[in-house]
Amino acid sequence: MKTALIEHVQIAKIDSTIIGNLLLDHASAAEVRQEALLIGIRNEAGEIYRIIGADRLASYTNAVEELADLELVDELQDAHSAQDGYDSIFRIA
Repeated sequence: MKTALIEHVQIAKIDSTIIGNLLLDHASAAEVRQEALLIGIRNEAGEIYRIIGADRLASYTNAVEELADLELVDELQDAHSAQDGYDSIFRIA
């Protein structure tokens, strides 16, 4: 899985915990957006500051489970399709 920060957006306080729990390769935002499945992470202000891209469903599912274990909420959990290019968007509960 690949990850990138969105430039000029404040990083969430929980970011180091997120990075510590997921095996992520740092890449450019353009590279991450080329992955098959995308996850957005919101900061405390509600802005997406980090994107995570997975090339396989198994990797995506693992990331979603890890983020849920951190008590982050997937805003798109009940959605039937991606929104704004994201398959999941997590926020702090």
